[in-house]
Amino acid sequence: MFDVEKVCREAKDAANRFSSVSEEKKNELLTAIKNSVWDNRNAIIAINGQDIEEAEKSGLASALIDRLTLNEKRIETMCKGIDDIIALPDYVGKVEEEYTLKNGLQVKKVHAPLGVVGIIYEARPNVTVDAAALCIKSGNAVILKGGKEAIHTNRFLAMLMKQAFFSLGLSDELIGFIDGTERELTAKMLSLGEYIDVVIPRGGEKLKKYVLSAATMPVIASSGGNCHVYVEKTADQEMALNIVQNAKLSRPSVCNACETLLVDREIAADFLPKCLTMLSKQGVEIRGKEEIKPYFENVVLVDDDEFYVEYIDKKIKVKIVSGVDEAIDHINRYNTKHSEAIVTKDPLAAEKFTKTVDAGCVYVNASTRFTDGFELGLGAEMGISTQKLHVRGPIGLKELTSVKYVVTGSGQIR
Repeated sequence: MFDVEKVCREAKDAANRFSSVSEEKKNELLTAIKNSVWDNRNAIIAINGQDIEEAEKSGLASALIDRLTLNEKRIETMCKGIDDIIALPDYVGKVEEEYTLKNGLQVKKVHAPLGVVGIIYEARPNVTVDAAALCIKSGNAVILKGGKEAIHTNRFLAMLMKQAFFSLGLSDELIGFIDGTERELTAKMLSLGEYIDVVIPRGGEKLKKYVLSAATMPVIASSGGNCHVYVEKTADQEMALNIVQNAKLSRPSVCNACETLLVDREIAADFLPKCLTMLSKQGVEIRGKEEIKPYFENVVLVDDDEFYVEYIDKKIKVKIVSGVDEAIDHINRYNTKHSEAIVTKDPLAAEKFTKTVDAGCVYVNASTRFTDGFELGLGAEMGISTQKLHVRGPIGLKELTSVKYVVTGSGQIR
């Protein structure tokens, strides 16, 4: 079986050596990785086709195949993400706070790399490059454990990145790739807390819960998105229609897509028939309780437990609520603390929603689809943290650092 411990041990040693590398050298390495990926885009697409073919034969859902698929446009986006990371400031060594004590000790709170960052992800091969690029710029080593669906693509991308290290005379051990699909490899990786400083699960709730239960190192939980759009009674209904359409249909297979539509009772008779007919005509299956039938006859009836479900597909749950308080209560009960939106003209309703809804990203009059490191100006991201320590929301460069206190004296003793 693949030697996971060796890869993680070597990454730990490489991280210790890499923590003092200059920003210029990091950017040079990232440029080499970007060029290698772009120059080999046709080979990447061909190898990705092998993963897609095997996924189709195994009956993988179409939404997951969409996540798995790389084409020239998506590879171009990956490379643009690297350019954005290059352009961002290097937080390593940045002084967050500085002060002098009465005894003359000079104290600096300085950003430092986390060390070795493990990421366990499912059928999204772009994460292989995004995660490595973010870790390199933030001075960290990375351990990559992708899903079996993308094993061929992930392996090839990791090889291309390692070649970029060799081209600059650097050790490629900073990128540890777990080359296998057995579940035992994931379990072994999660047991190696002496080498891996933090692990990030990037996938659905099942993956998140498994990692949280098995990890021997700290976890930054990056889970699925059971996201809601609430159309409040004062909403501009044309705006609401556009936001719901975008949040549900621009890419149904991703974690920031809308899975539940909440509509205020006062506007249900006017808004719901228009909205649900629009969604249905574009292939969305409408699900809800009996209360939805008067507004959409073909609703698929569900029970309350359905509201916990993340579809990542062309399906949506619909519920009528009596005001902002009921909408907030529903969201806080059923959501995964990812991304939530309100469409409203009422500033008081917007303020209550943003203060009270428990989620990493909360939107007023905008689509949930903006929850993405690239879209929010962070470059690529390691995932969307749905917990509260040590980061919440998109996990970008700054979030991949910790701090250390550097204390300088002139012989002081206690």
